[in-house]
Amino acid sequence: MYRFISSRSKFLSSKSSVSTVSLCNHLSNSTNSADNKSQSNPSTSLPKLSGSSYQTQNLNGSPYFRRFNQNLSFLASKSGCNWFPSSGYLPNCGISDGNRSIIRCFSVEPERESIEYDVVIVGAGPAGLSAAIRLKQLCQEKGADLSVCVVEKGAEVGAHIISGNVFEPRALDELLPQWKQEQAPISVPASSDKFWFLTKDRAYSLPSPFDNRGNYVISLSQLVRWMGVKAEEFGVEIYPGFAASEILYGANNSVIGIGTNDMGIAKDGSKKENFQRGVELKGRLTLFAEGCRGSLSEKIIKKYQLREKVNAQHQTYALGIKEVWEIDESKHNPGAILHTLGWPLDKKTYGGSFLYHMKDRQVSIGLVVALNYRNPYLSPYEEFQKLKHHPAIKPILEGGTVIQYGARTLNEGGIQSIPYPVFPGGAIIGCSAGFINVPKIKGTHTAMKSGMLAAEAAFGALHEGSNLELYWETLRNSWIWEELYKARNYRPAFEHGLIPGMAISALEHYILKGKSPFTLKHGKPDHEATDVAQLHSPIEYPKPDGVFSFDVPTSLHRSNTNHEHDQPAHLRLRDPKIPELVNLPEYAGPESRYCPARVYEYVPNEKSQLKLQINAQNCLHCKACDIKDPKQNIEWTVPEGGGGPGYSVM
Repeated sequence: MYRFISSRSKFLSSKSSVSTVSLCNHLSNSTNSADNKSQSNPSTSLPKLSGSSYQTQNLNGSPYFRRFNQNLSFLASKSGCNWFPSSGYLPNCGISDGNRSIIRCFSVEPERESIEYDVVIVGAGPAGLSAAIRLKQLCQEKGADLSVCVVEKGAEVGAHIISGNVFEPRALDELLPQWKQEQAPISVPASSDKFWFLTKDRAYSLPSPFDNRGNYVISLSQLVRWMGVKAEEFGVEIYPGFAASEILYGANNSVIGIGTNDMGIAKDGSKKENFQRGVELKGRLTLFAEGCRGSLSEKIIKKYQLREKVNAQHQTYALGIKEVWEIDESKHNPGAILHTLGWPLDKKTYGGSFLYHMKDRQVSIGLVVALNYRNPYLSPYEEFQKLKHHPAIKPILEGGTVIQYGARTLNEGGIQSIPYPVFPGGAIIGCSAGFINVPKIKGTHTAMKSGMLAAEAAFGALHEGSNLELYWETLRNSWIWEELYKARNYRPAFEHGLIPGMAISALEHYILKGKSPFTLKHGKPDHEATDVAQLHSPIEYPKPDGVFSFDVPTSLHRSNTNHEHDQPAHLRLRDPKIPELVNLPEYAGPESRYCPARVYEYVPNEKSQLKLQINAQNCLHCKACDIKDPKQNIEWTVPEGGGGPGYSVM
């Protein structure tokens, strides 16, 4: 395993990637505790990394910290490797003993390393970290010793985390009751709730259906970083920068872990000089916490027919696009919350906007567009740019600057779409299963609680001989289920348009209060909802002014998105002919518009014929393409670990 980590460090040393630093510290902390001796004449090319914490600087200057505690020493013992330097210097490039390269010697073995854990968790988001922390808490309470590993594709814990976010602390109160005393990044209580209906030129104030008393306006990426620190203090091993790309199955067809993807593969599939095999992380149980539309979670759901098992409907999704601005202090009102319906979306498209006042003169503004929209000419990105020019929104932003940009899909299917979450060898938790409360516009608290419930069931199965299927039972008896059952009719109420949706939602909220005798069903899956282009007229969007609205390259720069260019595209076409034969002539090439990062472009070839070009390096990992493509021809898979956005305040 040391060969795996150190070789990864060598591979990453050529990149300006934060994941390199995180790997350095994994090794540095384990080696500092392993031996107090110091090497004589250590190479000056090896960076000295001491202590148990480090500081990195993201692209917009916001520092953040994370600690790692003896991770690599445990991994090394698992894999039978005992060689560690004792100086605190990381061998992130070739190490020579005078006659040979130790790294090169260690790297000649082509087979994948295999490391065993009691529990492997895929994804260091709210659900995955809550599960990890709860498992370790139970170990302390019961005197047990279970090894828990969390693998995260982002370069840093929190780098891929984006949300509104008005945070309900209910689950956190249960998990870490002392979070206020332990300096959690939760400091701006909700101070006001406004709800507007927008037309092109007016904003009409409506009674707010939201009750955010006791909630907080936060950055979820910052909260997740803090949770990562807490998890490691409990003894959880977290490995950012490693993408789980493969599900491992045992002889009885049960899941026995995951495999990370190989590194150093060129676009043409050949192995580059820095090629390194992935690693197998095997667990007695595996929990998938990949977030909305998790690539491995979706395979698990299909393989074991988890939706069919409980007669769940298909999932339905929305795309959220968000910016964080720094505004004039005279306009800043910490804790103020605004939600809107209506313009710029048409009356047949479900969605709305939000504007939350954070700390430090920051506001988060975003637009959420349901992906069952019909018009293939609609561009969620351009609709968001229009929103910022509304006469009720523009004055708030005037004189401000954009700090960060990002986008992510969210699942809105509610209780109708939750699959059976347990499969042979593990469970699905958080947004991979889909626990967002749509009328609350919240899913972090439910994701965290689902992770905690899964952890308790996993601990019982591993330590006490009970059954992991208790997760499903406790989930249905929890406050998650109670919340989602009451909220079940809000989202499908909008299948027939904005006005009928608002009427049914008002009935549900003010009169029936979630106790209606019926349960509405969702309409078509999002990809089937797209009309052919001839039923609609092209939408002419205004050009960005560079002050309130921006072109995609400018926004991408603010997302800190980065991928290794010379690697196979992680966005794969099941049939390479469909874009030119179906999507372009029938749907006017919708992938060039639903993607908020301009990953997909139709460009003329030498014969002046339009061909689909995939700019995979732009990808924000939002998963919209995997959901909205009319023929489900695009498969989103993980790129090399550490690639993607680098969110710090989202």
